[in-house]
Amino acid sequence: MEFILIKPFKFKQFTINQDRCAMKIGTDGVLLGAWTSIKTNPFSVLDIGAGTGIVGLMLAQRSQAQLIDAIEIDDEAYEQCVENFEQSPWGDRLFCYHASLDEFNAEIEDQYDLIVSNPPFYSEDYKTENKQRDLARFADAMPFNHLLKSASNLLSEDGVFSVIIPISEELNFIDLASKVNLYPNKILRVKGNPTSEVKRSLLAFSFNKTDIETSELIIETDRHQYTPEYIALTKEFYLKM
Repeated sequence: MEFILIKPFKFKQFTINQDRCAMKIGTDGVLLGAWTSIKTNPFSVLDIGAGTGIVGLMLAQRSQAQLIDAIEIDDEAYEQCVENFEQSPWGDRLFCYHASLDEFNAEIEDQYDLIVSNPPFYSEDYKTENKQRDLARFADAMPFNHLLKSASNLLSEDGVFSVIIPISEELNFIDLASKVNLYPNKILRVKGNPTSEVKRSLLAFSFNKTDIETSELIIETDRHQYTPEYIALTKEFYLKM
């Protein structure tokens, strides 16, 4: 049996151990953690489906939020998230619950000023032999309508729900959100390079209907030649930015 050593991922102010998580550090989580607005100065934050804890850690670095909770259903990912939280400079503000979204929603009476999620979104066709990875990556583990209903229930009256999804799901997700009175206020569409198609959509929802502020982000002009916009968004985190 061959063991592959998965190194910790070092950011400027914290380190992520990821050897026990099915979903490793990727651009999606970093984009969500960097793009999510903290202009409302949230006191409380919830990360639904925390994985390594990357998004919660980024928001701890960026904000003054005093309570940053996360939920993670997978045993190994939960333990790793706790480890990453505890060894960070903000361990006293970060807490991970080992629970399903259903369990958490049923038991928690508090509401959050900011909710974030990088939900699983690969379809049935892509299932593999690795059940842990499948759980982290597949939408049937956390259907969008279920995620939105829970977010609507857990979000404070003036709160913001921020999410990253495939561009192919954007219209469907917005439609589902409207059914629980959540409306998009900001949308960022992301493409890998100037000639590639848009792959991801970052959306910020609230209970208030407003004009939607839309923008586009290109990550790189060539391999590892990052755009000024992407550098500006992520330079507080990546070591080499």
